[in-house]
Formats: sequence, C-alpha cells, structure tokens
Amino acid sequence: MHLEKLQLVNFRNYENHFFAFSSGLNCIIGKNGSGKTNLLDAIYYLSLSKSFIHNQDHLNIRFEKENLLIEGVYISGTKELITSTIQKGGKKLFFQDKNPYERIGDHIGKYPIVLIAPDDTDLIRDSSETRRKLFDGILAQTDASYLKLYQKYNRILDQRNGLLKQFAVHNYFDEDLLKIYSDHLLEIGKQIYFIRKEFILEFIPIFQKHYRHLSEANEEVQIEYSSEFADEQFSAVFYKNIGTDLTAQRTTKGVHKDDYFFYMDNLSIKKFGSQGQKKSFIMAIKLAQFDIIEKIKGIKPILLLDDIFDKLDEKRINKLVEMIKAGIFGQVFITDARPSRTKDLLFSLQFPVNYIETEILEPGI
Repeated sequence: MHLEKLQLVNFRNYENHFFAFSSGLNCIIGKNGSGKTNLLDAIYYLSLSKSFIHNQDHLNIRFEKENLLIEGVYISGTKELITSTIQKGGKKLFFQDKNPYERIGDHIGKYPIVLIAPDDTDLIRDSSETRRKLFDGILAQTDASYLKLYQKYNRILDQRNGLLKQFAVHNYFDEDLLKIYSDHLLEIGKQIYFIRKEFILEFIPIFQKHYRHLSEANEEVQIEYSSEFADEQFSAVFYKNIGTDLTAQRTTKGVHKDDYFFYMDNLSIKKFGSQGQKKSFIMAIKLAQFDIIEKIKGIKPILLLDDIFDKLDEKRINKLVEMIKAGIFGQVFITDARPSRTKDLLFSLQFPVNYIETEILEPGI
C-alpha cells in the first residue's frame, strides 16, 4: 500500500499544489518554513482524518481562505481516490472514490501510518493523556471495534460530565439518572480495559526487541499498563466516588485516567534515563507500532520521518537507514532542511530516492 499522488488546495502554506510520490523512499527537502512538515501532515491527515499539528480542523485552512481540499490516490491492490474537504464553520467530510463516508471513523485504519517526529520524547515527559493517545491511536488503526467502543465511551463520558455540571448549576441531584450513565460507562470501560491489557502484552516483546537493536545495550526495558479497572472491586469504588465527582463536576475515575509507565532496569526512564536512552526507548515504541500494525493489518504502514537527522544521533540514524536499505519498510517520507546531508546519508542505499524540493513548488493541475 502506498500514496501515489497528492493534491493540496488551501492547506496551510499550499495554495494549489500537486505531488507525485515513489512507492519507496521520498525525501522532502527545503528551507525551514517552506512547508516540509506541512506536507507530511497533509499525508497524515488524509490517512487518519486528523492533523498531528493542530487539534482544530479549521486551523489547517490557508490564511484568508474559506475552505481546503486534500485529495490523494492510494494504491492498495486497486487505485483508490480519497478526498477530504473542510469549510470554515462547517464539518470536515471524507470521500472514497467520490462516495462520502457515513462515519469518518470507517476510514481510519484503511491506510495505516506511523509518524516519528522531533517531539516524540514528549511521550515520556507529558501527562498520561499523551501516552493514552499514542496507544489508542495504534488500536484505532488495527481494530475498528475498539475505535467504536472508544468513541462511544467518550460520548457517554461527555454526557455524564454534562449532567454533573447541570446538578451543580441547578443545585439538585438525580441519583437514578446518573446511574444510567455510570452503568454504561463502567460496562464500556471494562471492555476497553481488557482490549488495552491484551494489546500491550502483545506489544511489549516487539518493543523490547527494537530497543535491544537500537541501543546495543543490556538494559531491561518495560512498559506497564496501569488502570483502575485492574481492581476487581472497581465498580464499587467508582460509585463510592460520586461525591468527589459532584464536587469536581466531572468524572474523576475510569479508563480515561489510565496510564502507561516506562521503565528501564526497573527504574523510571523519565527520572533516570539519559537522553540517548530516552530516544532509543521512544523510537523502539514507534518501530514496534509499525511492526504490530503490519502484523495485524497485513500491510506495511506509510512511515513519516520528520526532521530526524537534526534530532537523532548518528548511531540511531544509521540504524534507521540500515532498516530502509533492508526493505523492512514500505513507503517512507523523510524531511530535511539540508539537502546535501540527506543525499550523502542516503547514497549508500543504492536504490532510487524521490526528492521533492519545497522551495520550487509549482501550481498543481
């Protein structure tokens, strides 16, 4: 599976541009600010229906324009035309071969993608939400039933939180009504917990394999999935906590509070890991993400490597280049602001590289 062509209209700094890609290695080169990362994000958006830069869709629309269009041709056995449009003040729409999706969620996972970016170490530094988003994103691309459960859980969570706020505003409490939402939340949350638990058990050995390869060291690394649902009495705990929820005006317990803890030799890598160890840890997670998607879906995800030559040391760069050379990946996109460096590094690959220079973009057709 690969992306053959891409058309961008009013997407950030791209007014109207057309791109043709190789099914192998594509290098996007150009000065900082010329749109290299924006181009990667357009590919990411078309594949996953969301940006890795902006949380709000309308922020992707070019300045002083009213709408945008992203359109691409994927080769996945057959040619498939995927189109996304956003209108200011309106909803985003997705189409496959000009036919609209009834649910955009049905698109997710059809064209899997993995991103390795400079800020990936935020997974270690940031809150639990960042780590949940990573693993939920992997599950969403590999398991359509999980995505539906996850979306349903969040809808009920929003409704329950809205009800808690109404109680506070109007100074009343309806225990029976709240119990309806609580029961649904617990039922779906338990299903999500078991799926996450089973998934991480399959994921960890793949991650550990990649860490050993990248680091060439003997540290023992581990990922621990932590959830309140591990307590068999959690339902009782949840209901005893209603007073806290009423005071906070939000649901303070549930799978939306789960976390993933990262360890090296039984110590927190956040506190005790070196910068090199942290980079190897996160890259091993991303490479394991690639492997497990390929294993489950039976196709190689598109791999996006954003500005890695500036952020990774020579040893880790060489490991990635070796993997590209060995044909482990399918379609790969790399961005770099220094073309000569990229060409020198990739010269050893001895197979065609498609170079795209963002400074000399011409209007699309």
